[in-house]
Amino acid sequence: MLIACLDLEGVLVPEIWIGVAERTGIESLRATTRDIPDYDVLMRQRLRILDEHGIKIDQFQAVIGQMGPLEGAREFLSWLKERYQVVILSDTFYEFAAPLMRQLGDPTLFCHNLEIEPDGRIAGYRLRMPDQKRASVRAFHDIAFKIIAAGDSYNDTTMLSEADRGILYRPPQNVIDEFPQFPVTTDYEQLRAAFLEAEAAILG
Repeated sequence: MLIACLDLEGVLVPEIWIGVAERTGIESLRATTRDIPDYDVLMRQRLRILDEHGIKIDQFQAVIGQMGPLEGAREFLSWLKERYQVVILSDTFYEFAAPLMRQLGDPTLFCHNLEIEPDGRIAGYRLRMPDQKRASVRAFHDIAFKIIAAGDSYNDTTMLSEADRGILYRPPQNVIDEFPQFPVTTDYEQLRAAFLEAEAAILG
């Protein structure tokens, strides 16, 4: 009856692009939608930078594989799976997330795809659909599930709003200020407690 929907980056794993920037020393890869609000412009810049440095998908995945989940993430995810169906809704790409998903036990992940050339060059990307996090929660509602959702940033707020209960996890202050209706949690113990409180409110 209950599905737990989680964002990936910032909730279970580090921010992938920032982690790659730190491990490769390519500081320009740190840019996010806070710096370049247009996502298409941002992604094209990122892919151009990878081309300039000759970084192909196998090298990118090798760097991501060194990152690992956030401390406590595996245990938290195991706890969730004991109580709920769990779906991770992310704006990352399957090809980037694969090394981290293996370390998390390959949970269900809905995200997007990259366009990879035969030589491994990352040529482009394909979004599965616009606002896929909100659309996924809405679709789960259509088949009679109740949803508890957790995320950390602005692009998670449509998912949290669509869910029966939404929870913020380690969000930036601007998100806290703009969305005071969502409880704020800062560690996995608090997040567990927030899930249990949401479950009790939903099930009565």
